[in-house]
Amino acid sequence: MFTIDSSISIYLGAFLPGLTDSLFSTQGIMVMLLMAYGGAMWMFLTSAPKVHTIMVSDLEVARQFYEELLSLPVADIPLHYYYNYEQTIGASAMDPLYMSTNPELTSPSDFNSSEGLWYQLKKNIQLHIISGASLGEKNRQRHVCFDRDCLDEVLLRVQSRRLKYKIRRDRPLNFLVKDYRERVIELVEVVS
Repeated sequence: MFTIDSSISIYLGAFLPGLTDSLFSTQGIMVMLLMAYGGAMWMFLTSAPKVHTIMVSDLEVARQFYEELLSLPVADIPLHYYYNYEQTIGASAMDPLYMSTNPELTSPSDFNSSEGLWYQLKKNIQLHIISGASLGEKNRQRHVCFDRDCLDEVLLRVQSRRLKYKIRRDRPLNFLVKDYRERVIELVEVVS
């Protein structure tokens, strides 16, 4: 009896002799499965959102700033963070001036944690807010970031919301924003 499998084999065999035997062998099927798995992994990794991390001195003040003042939508934790994908934020080369003086707030688990606050900054860019920064001078709420692009986006958001701000330094970027409660938030780019 003539089956579909044999008709495909005859059809492919007419144009590519010898290919059908190796393509439909156990080894051929394993190679095809590995190629499909590799393609799926590539799609997963390239579609993962870029994540910027900002360390703050107070998570609640940061939540009010990013949600209420900047109106950033809350984002889900990216899937690659569930699988212990660790994004280094340069903690080993960090200036101690920006670190909290409280050792409980700067434990190594804080830097690799998926905990904290998550916001959607742009279509495929997320903002991860974690504790660990010290207060600035005059008890300013300090937000520390290692990525200039991230702070540029936050500054654009501040400008579009017409909030009071003052750029103190352009390289590395350092600016102040005043919230509705008259608290001063200092955003600092750390260059390692």
